Amino acid sequence: MKKRVVVGLSGGVDSSVAAHLLLEQDFDVVGIFMRNWHDESVTVNNECPWIDDSNDAMMAAEHLGIPFHVLDLSKDYKERIVDYMFREYQAGRTPNPDVLCNREIKFDVFLKAALNLKADFVATGHYCRKNSFVNDQDKTIYQLLAGKDSNKDQSYFLCQLDQEQLSRVLFPIGELKKPEVRKIAHEIGLPNADKKDSQGLCFVGKVKLPVFLQQQLQPKKGQVIEVPSDVLFTSSNDMSGSGNENELGLICSPMVFAKAMGRVVGEHQGIHYYTIGQRKGLGVGGKAEPMFILEIDPVENIVFMGQGENHPGLFRKGLFIPTLDEHWVREDLRMKEGESKRFRARIRYRQPLTSCTITKSNKGLYVVFVEQQRSIARGQFAAWYLDDELIGSGIIA
Repeated sequence: MKKRVVVGLSGGVDSSVAAHLLLEQDFDVVGIFMRNWHDESVTVNNECPWIDDSNDAMMAAEHLGIPFHVLDLSKDYKERIVDYMFREYQAGRTPNPDVLCNREIKFDVFLKAALNLKADFVATGHYCRKNSFVNDQDKTIYQLLAGKDSNKDQSYFLCQLDQEQLSRVLFPIGELKKPEVRKIAHEIGLPNADKKDSQGLCFVGKVKLPVFLQQQLQPKKGQVIEVPSDVLFTSSNDMSGSGNENELGLICSPMVFAKAMGRVVGEHQGIHYYTIGQRKGLGVGGKAEPMFILEIDPVENIVFMGQGENHPGLFRKGLFIPTLDEHWVREDLRMKEGESKRFRARIRYRQPLTSCTITKSNKGLYVVFVEQQRSIARGQFAAWYLDDELIGSGIIA
C-alpha cells in the first residue's frame, strides 16, 4: 500500500513542485492549504492575499491531479502566534513569527490534522533536508540539515522542531536549487511556475509588519534619545556565580543605555514599531550619518539611537539563552552543566554562520562569538550548527 503524504500547499511554486516530486516517488499525495489568518479588522487594502494563494494552491492541485482541502487554523494561529507576537513587541522584544509558525502550526496543529487523515508524513516546500541514523542504543536519530541551495536555506526557520516532528516530515526540494525548482515547474506546466516568492508576513501575505502592528497596537509616544559613539558602554549583567561565569555574563548581557548618555532628538509613536538595528522609518533626519536603533527600553518607553553603521552600541560579542528557552533538535547532543563546545551559529535568517563557543551553566547557555555580532535583539532565535546540521536553538534574553 502506498504511504500517504499530506503536503502543505501554500500556493507558491516550491510546495507545488514538492507535491509533484512526491507523486513521482509513488506516494499517495493530498494537498492542504492552511488558512491561518482572516481577521477583517486588518483593512490595509482591498486585496485578500490568502484567497489568491488558496486559489493558486487549488489550481496546482488540480493540475497535479491530487485531492485538495482548505484547513482553517486561524483560531490556533491567533492564540499561539499572533497574540504572542503582540506581547513580545509591546515588551520591546523582537519575535520571529515564522519560526513559531513552523513549531506551533505547520508541524503541530497541521501535522496532527494530517495524521487524522491517516497520513504517514507531512511535507512542505522548505529548502532544507532530513537525514537519520541508528545510534548505539538502537534508537533512530533524525538530523535537520541545511538545504543544498545556500541562498535559500530555510533550516533556521525550522530550528525549534523536535525529533518526533522530524520523524514525520519530508522536504522534497531540499536537494534542489531554486532555479531547478522553477525549471521543473515549467516542464510540468504548473500554473504558478512564475509566481514570485512571498515577501510579507507568513500569515497575512502582502501586509508589511509595521502596518499590521499599527492596526493592532495602540500608539504610545515616548522619547527618542541619540547616544554618541564615544560613550562608554557597560553590560546589564547582574548574575552571581563563579569568576568564569561572571565574565561570560558580562560578555553575553545587553549593554546598559540611560537617558543621561545622550540627548532627546525626537518622539516615537510606540516601542512596538521598532527593533534593534532598524534604520528605516525612524522619523529622525538631518544627521551626518544614517541613524540606527541601538536599544529599546520598555520600562521608560525610550528608543535609543546612534549615528553610523559602525556605532559601537550596535555590536556585541555574545548573547545569553535562559535554560527554559533553550531547545535541542539533537537531544542526544544536549550539553551538560559546565560543558563548553564549539559551533557555528546565526541570529537571523540568511546571516552567514559564525564560529562561536557555547557554555552551559545552571542558568542557561552563554554564546560567545569569534567576531562581534551586529544588532542582537531580545526575543529573536539563535541557532547553532555542526557543519550543515542544525543542532539546537534558543530565544535570546
